[in-house]
Amino acid sequence: MEANIRWTALTALAPVAWGTNYFVTHEFLPTGHPLYGAAWRALPAGLVLMALCRRLPRGAWWWRSAVLGLLNVSVFFVLVYVASQTLPTSLASTVMAVSPLVMMLLAWPLVSERPRAAHLAGAGIGLAGVCLMLLTGTEGVNVRGVLASAAAMLVSAFGHVLTKRWSTDADVGTGTDVVASTAWQLTAGGLLLLPAAAVVEGPPPALSPPALLAFAYVSLVATALAFTVWFAGLRHLPAGTVGLIGLLNPVTGVLLGTVVAAEVLTAQQLGGLALVLTGVVLGRPVRAKRGSSGSGQEPAAAAAVTAAEPVRACGRTGVRRGSAGRTR
Repeated sequence: MEANIRWTALTALAPVAWGTNYFVTHEFLPTGHPLYGAAWRALPAGLVLMALCRRLPRGAWWWRSAVLGLLNVSVFFVLVYVASQTLPTSLASTVMAVSPLVMMLLAWPLVSERPRAAHLAGAGIGLAGVCLMLLTGTEGVNVRGVLASAAAMLVSAFGHVLTKRWSTDADVGTGTDVVASTAWQLTAGGLLLLPAAAVVEGPPPALSPPALLAFAYVSLVATALAFTVWFAGLRHLPAGTVGLIGLLNPVTGVLLGTVVAAEVLTAQQLGGLALVLTGVVLGRPVRAKRGSSGSGQEPAAAAAVTAAEPVRACGRTGVRRGSAGRTR
């Protein structure tokens, strides 16, 4: 359980970083260039991780990296960029908060993780809390932005569960440690975006110093670091739990607004924050019974790894031979 708690805390870094991405994109990054914006977010992050690992995909991971890069990076980053530029942070975050429910439903057929009642209850309570926190304004709704945010939620939920499934396949010889596979996805997604950006958007826009700093933050922190710890969490925790941790994304957006914009949290928003945290607690990992497999949860021994392992795993195989016989 202590190892699961450490993995939960480590995974939580990702949605917190992503919660800041909406604000940074809206305030500092150039408008009208979602393809270039997504490419400049993905490619530097992928190249940094590739330089750390110094490894190329092998076998099936060549085409897997391309598929996951298209879903988790190319399409997702473009949709998030459009949503961030055209919607209030509250509305975009609220739509993305449905992701835990979608991840749970997709994880059942794809990775045989049957959602627990506590997961479903936590998702429902957390979503209610997000709505209570964020649906307080009367700003106009941009239909294009809502559709982009909803599509981003669906694409990311499917791509993340597919990442979990492929990373647990019995392909011991591929050495699919989390840092390397994240690097491959980000690099592939960035390379797919560059020619599309050149054709659709023409020459790249000029960037001011604040925009360059913003891209550095978005690429290195909200992408390279965040995706590494997120996929590490998917390897060691049930998809339902990871999805619930993702509810910290909109919570971060609200808290950032209070700090940066000097906004005051109302009683309604504080109540919503309490509901979201309750939902995350309900979806926390539980100790699996020895030999139990009906729930889709993995034995606790399979998750008994240190929080620093994703980085140490770089340069060696990510397969752990243990009681579960899987890589999570």
